[in-house]
Amino acid sequence: MEQKKLIKSSDNKMICGVCGGIGEYFNLDPTLIRLIWVILTIGGFGTGFLIYILAAVIMPQDY
Repeated sequence: MEQKKLIKSSDNKMICGVCGGIGEYFNLDPTLIRLIWVILTIGGFGTGFLIYILAAVIMPQDY
């Protein structure tokens, strides 16, 4: 059995591929992840934006 890894997506990418990678990891539609991320960013006074930047730096790239 192959172990799943949380990596940025190169196929489903809009900005850095973070939401696409999270969607692929949890088998969810990346658009749903993006909507949740926008709601958290607006509702959290920009905290979601900071978390996105950190995830973009920390998560490895899919090659």
